[in-house]
Order: sequence, then C-alpha cells, then structure tokens
Amino acid sequence: MCIRDSLYMDKIPYHHLPDGTFRNPQGSPKVDRNFKWSFKVFNKEKKKLNMTVPKDHVVDKKQVLADIKKYKDGDYIGWIGHATFLIKLGNTTIITDPVFSKNAGPLIFGPKRFTEPALNLKEIPPVDIFLLTHNHYDHQDMMTIRRFPFKNTKVMAPLKLGKYFEKNGYSDVNEMDWYEEIIINEKMKITFLPAVHWSKRSLTDTNKSLWGNFLIEYDEKKILFACDTGVGNIYKEIGEKYGPIDINIINIGAYNFYPLTPYKDKSAYHTNPEEALEISRDLKSKKVIGMHWGTFVLSLEPIMEPRDRFRDNAEKYGFKKEDAIIFKIGQIELLNEILK
Repeated sequence: MCIRDSLYMDKIPYHHLPDGTFRNPQGSPKVDRNFKWSFKVFNKEKKKLNMTVPKDHVVDKKQVLADIKKYKDGDYIGWIGHATFLIKLGNTTIITDPVFSKNAGPLIFGPKRFTEPALNLKEIPPVDIFLLTHNHYDHQDMMTIRRFPFKNTKVMAPLKLGKYFEKNGYSDVNEMDWYEEIIINEKMKITFLPAVHWSKRSLTDTNKSLWGNFLIEYDEKKILFACDTGVGNIYKEIGEKYGPIDINIINIGAYNFYPLTPYKDKSAYHTNPEEALEISRDLKSKKVIGMHWGTFVLSLEPIMEPRDRFRDNAEKYGFKKEDAIIFKIGQIELLNEILK
C-alpha cells in the first residue's frame, strides 16, 4: 500500500504541472540553453576516447556466481553494471534499473555496452522488488522488462510508467509520486523521493512521466539509490528530513558534453564525481558508492575518469577515501563489510 506524505495531501505539488507533465523541485538548475546536440559532433569526439578497459574493472563470471551462492543467506550489494544493482536485505532481493540489453536505445540503436553485465537474466537470483527510477533507455530497458523471469515481483516505478509493466504481465505494479512510501515488511520500507532530472523516450513525451530516488529503510539502516540526478537544494532538505544516510548509491558518470556545450565537466542533470560527493555530504551519507559509469559511452569524459576523480576528491567533501566506494562490475560485498 502506498502512503503519501501529508505535506502533499492539501494542494497540488509543485512538481505537477497543469498539462500533466512534471518538473524538478524548486531551485533546481535549468538546462543550459547553449547546449546544441549533434550526433555528428558527438560521434567525432567519441572516437577520440581510449576504450581500453582495465582487466580489474570486471569480476570473472564464475566468481560472481560463486559469490551469489556464498552470500545467499547474507545481506549484500552487488553491481551488475551501470545503474543495475542487486541488493539483498534479509529475505528480500531488490534489483535496480535493470538493463541487460547490448545497447541503451530503441531496438538496435543507442550507445552499445563496452562491458557486459556481470550476469545475464537467466543467472540472476529470484527478485522480490524491481525499482525503476525513470524512463531513459539506459535505465528502462524494454527487452529486460519483457524477458524478466520474475513477473510476480513487486514493481515500484514513477508515475505514468506502470503501463510498461502491466502490458507485459507483471502482477504487482505500483506507481509512486514523490514522498510516497510502501511498507514491504516489518523491517523494510521504501520511499520515493525527488531527484533533479527529466524524462523522455520519444519526440513527444518530454517530462510526461516522473523520475526520482528510492530510499530503502531496512533494520535501522538507510540506503538511497539515486536516479540520475544533478545538484539541487532538494538534497539538503532530504538530508535534514531523512538523513543520515548509511549508503548513498549515486551517478558519477555522463557529465562531460564539451564541445556540445561551452562548459567542460558540467551537466545540469548528471553529477560529476565531485558533485556526487557534494550531494552525499548534503544527505549526511556515511558511505558513497559510485555508479552510472564504466558501461556505456553516454558522454565524452574518459571512460575511467569518474572512478579516479571520485576517489581522489573524497576527502575534500568530508569523506575518507575508503568511504568513496568503487565496485568492479560483478563485485558483491556484504552490507556489514561496506558499513565497517
């Protein structure tokens, strides 16, 4: 059952527009009007990137499968790639923004993976909860949704995205607005929270579906799984109301679109590594896991740069270096080990 925060019961929320579309929280940054998208320029610049993937970026699949079996009775977080994580808490297994396709786009189009998922759909363990943050192709993958082997899972998706699951045979679909919460069991509650982003899958549906972050509260621990997000005042507000956050899983890649925009390392709706650390500080986070990097080329920073900048700048934002955590694709860590 969804429970809506009383703050939103008495009036139409700011993020709901009269035409049925949505917008970011008050005080959020606006899209740079100097941004001029060009496939020609992007592809020209993309060819300049060094696409050599370090061997230590990916865990061998045999080891991943062994770790899934080894930790089957424990609480853990495992990175499948990009924004796809397996999060096991007690008897509940959660999957986030699962993308198992070879490309992030319609049909055969869109950016192609340069690293494979740690597991394929037939190899993942049974999933109880499917979290979807927004509808961009590198997060909402229709091939994965159609072929997902656990259609009885509880789906939690932003407003206006439930139809994609209902027409594909899912039996427990929950559309959520910001600040709505669902009680999973006596130990777990999940709340849908604002993010600074946008939605679009076609030429005519800009911001017609919502986007947001998921806060997972379990056994007195708090894990925030971030939608793609930019910086915004909203994170200080969330930190005051819901913090401290034990683990913040946040995007650290897809931020450099120069020369398509006049600014290097700056995107209104994707944090760079330093901005991700800034948001994590605003959320009063204890640990930060960087995601949304090392899988697709969505922007023009070097493919391993997010990892290095994230680690190197942690102390500037009040974190120990070891608290800015980078997973290898396929890495699985026990929750208690992460929180040490």
